[in-house]
Amino acid sequence: MALILTFLGKGGSGCSTVAIATAKKLATAGSRVLFLSQDASPVLSHLWGTTLEASPTAIEPNLKVMALKSAQLLSKGWEDIKELEAQYLRSPTLKNVYGQELGVLPGMDGALALNALREYEQSNEYDVIVYDGDSALNTLRMFSIPEIMSWYVRRFREVLTESDVGKTLAPFVQPITSAILNVSWSAEDLKNTQANDILQSGKSALADGNRVAAYLVTTEDEMAIAAAKYYWGSAQQVGLTVRGVIVNQGETTALAEQFDPLNLSSLPKMEQGNWETLMSALPQFLGESQAPKPVTIDVANRQVKVFLPGFEKKQVKLTQYGPELTIEAGDQRRNIELPGPLAGQSVKGAKFQNHYLIVSL
Repeated sequence: MALILTFLGKGGSGCSTVAIATAKKLATAGSRVLFLSQDASPVLSHLWGTTLEASPTAIEPNLKVMALKSAQLLSKGWEDIKELEAQYLRSPTLKNVYGQELGVLPGMDGALALNALREYEQSNEYDVIVYDGDSALNTLRMFSIPEIMSWYVRRFREVLTESDVGKTLAPFVQPITSAILNVSWSAEDLKNTQANDILQSGKSALADGNRVAAYLVTTEDEMAIAAAKYYWGSAQQVGLTVRGVIVNQGETTALAEQFDPLNLSSLPKMEQGNWETLMSALPQFLGESQAPKPVTIDVANRQVKVFLPGFEKKQVKLTQYGPELTIEAGDQRRNIELPGPLAGQSVKGAKFQNHYLIVSL
């Protein structure tokens, strides 16, 4: 089981530099590390001193690097889907559609990246996977996919499987999920709980700060600080644990109160090619996470506590639908399933206190 690390910060704050230094630090210490990037710009190749390929490539002891390329990931299974369609339809509609063209579909890059993380994490070949996304918001959207998909499966499972449209599409569910997400779901799997169980396992992994974690990266610039605080709250919304803050070329003292209770680390300016200086200044990434949990449910006191730093009360919206609480904050929407003793109980009150939304049932 690998630890997945990612970094969130405003563009230009140095997330990619910090990610590279982290991968080098952990590999030097003996961990088997995979650096996986979705940034298509030439900056990473310049920083690494080599072109990142579409498959893991060893460049240093214990360290492999790669770049995710959506078009190649899609193309490997798309031809099989077109052949299957030709068997069922007299006039196939997908025959002139190429896998590369699907990369423009909204959210496709995120779904492919998340699936790649899942595959490499389960391969048992790595102790740590360092993920460097193309932007903090896209990274957060990627990690929110299990939550969003599980919501759709729960709400629309019967509609998808019992409607005429669902029955027409049923033959394509398995090959499409197999080709794109590398899971073998059938229409029947959507009807029962198998698909949702897989998504729930993804949500559970994300909620475990010892399996998936993020660090905020900021400078002393006010906009960078504001962005880091916003990403902190947004990460809590998708269930992603934020372990600490890395201040790139700045002091930590003045920022300690704003990011309390997170630990802050100060990173010096990197001299030309001198990664050792950055590596030694980075925090110790391994070990048990001490960060606050995004959600705590206290059945005895009939309370749900949601950690939402970076947001004010007026930016948070709370609604209830059956056994679920829905919290909207920032660009994220989170559904919290209430356990048996609290399921069906109406919200009696809510307050915002010390970065927590406290809901009473």
